[in-house]
Amino acid sequence: MPNNLEKSKANESNHTPMMQQYLRIKAEHPNQLLFYRMGDFYELFFDDAKRAAQLLDISLTSRGKTDGQPIPMAGVPYHAAEGYIARLVRQGESIVICEQVGDPATSKGPVERQVARIVTPGTLTDEAFLEAKADSLFSGHLFTSAQVWYRSTRY
Repeated sequence: MPNNLEKSKANESNHTPMMQQYLRIKAEHPNQLLFYRMGDFYELFFDDAKRAAQLLDISLTSRGKTDGQPIPMAGVPYHAAEGYIARLVRQGESIVICEQVGDPATSKGPVERQVARIVTPGTLTDEAFLEAKADSLFSGHLFTSAQVWYRSTRY
């Protein structure tokens, strides 16, 4: 049975230009939570909103409608996003961070947005996302035709 995002993607032309932009970006990252920057907040929609609301214990609300049904929405303030992202990554989630790159004052239609970063449990290097009292292991490998060099470091 298709989820509400899949049904909405099929009816993309029924959405506002902003939601059409969201659906196009989300289609490129179907298995990650999409933090979609809207002004001072990162918003999540559809199943991402439901999942984030459950995992983060934040409010689930709605914005607009698709096929007569409210579109689920949840959000976090951009200045507090690192803490929320860290909590999600610790729970095994991967996060796509989509930033506004256009100027809202000069944009006609929705502000241009692009994926700025993808954070996964396996690619954590930002100190803000690492736990201070836990070991973080990093390793590097260099392959040459004659030798293999290996270095492992505990931080």
